[in-house]
Amino acid sequence: MYGLSSFINGLLVGASLIIAIGAQNAFVLAQGLRREHHIAVALVCMICDALLIAAGVFGLARLLQSYPLALHIARWGGVAFLVSYALFALRRALGGESLRADDAPRRSLGSVLVATLAVTLLNPHVYIDTVVLVGSIGAQQATPGIFALGAVAASILWFSTLAVGAARLAPLLARPLTWRLIDLGVALMMLSVAWMLARPAITA
Repeated sequence: MYGLSSFINGLLVGASLIIAIGAQNAFVLAQGLRREHHIAVALVCMICDALLIAAGVFGLARLLQSYPLALHIARWGGVAFLVSYALFALRRALGGESLRADDAPRRSLGSVLVATLAVTLLNPHVYIDTVVLVGSIGAQQATPGIFALGAVAASILWFSTLAVGAARLAPLLARPLTWRLIDLGVALMMLSVAWMLARPAITA
């Protein structure tokens, strides 16, 4: 009974944090729409979430709270990456490089996976959500391990749906204008997340 309750709690908490629109979801959505290594991208996101959730539930949350410098360094690394990625997307959107999925030059699997890791691990919000928040809640459960499994299940369900669903919609979104709008939306999302990361440090 306690195990089922912990699993459901983990599923709901994980879903509420993971599904929130952010840089990682925008990246996965764009890759799915382009059908460019989207399954591998989703798998990397799932694995990263699983590792971070497990680390948080089993103790890393307290460690990060004791050493805020680690999150401070990750904050500015994340800002730099998000701004640079947004500029690339803006160049595609405004410079006529946003083409339909079938015509866009495909990047190598390695370069796409590096970008996936960067947009995932250079975003301090990922650590706050998975390690600190999920970890802190999970550590208080009767069965923390089952809670972690529920949160990981939420990640698997979400990224599978996002990647596969976007890929199935790609044939319906074949107009060049659509892809320019997608790139523009991704760029705006990246810039807004970068500002949200930088604003607390700037205002302080």
